[in-house]
Amino acid sequence: MANFQDIAQQFVDFYYKTFDGDRTQLVALYRPNSMLTFEKEPFQGAQNIVEKLTNLPFEKVQHRVDTMDAQPASQEGGIVVLVTGALMVDDQPQPMSYVQNFTILPAEGSYYVFNDMFRLVYPAHG
Repeated sequence: MANFQDIAQQFVDFYYKTFDGDRTQLVALYRPNSMLTFEKEPFQGAQNIVEKLTNLPFEKVQHRVDTMDAQPASQEGGIVVLVTGALMVDDQPQPMSYVQNFTILPAEGSYYVFNDMFRLVYPAHG
């Protein structure tokens, strides 16, 4: 059985490569019971989630992953994955920092996204 850390790394690599290349293909990673919270907005089900992601207001995006942490999440083999990084959209010169948290669960010899939470991180002002 593969190490949860290796599975999380493979998932993160695949997820962001797919997101940056063709967001419509992300539908295969979600199920009817999957949930996305994107900047406070909740979306349930693969179709609703991918509709949200494909309708984001940019053409091109490139994610950079700076950190990735993973932990086992359940007796059934689930994994919690926390990602921080930066993303570039269209031709904007400044990258935007983000944090994304996934819970992935095993199904049919692979994994799917059960929970997905995404937030942009803005500089702190004191």
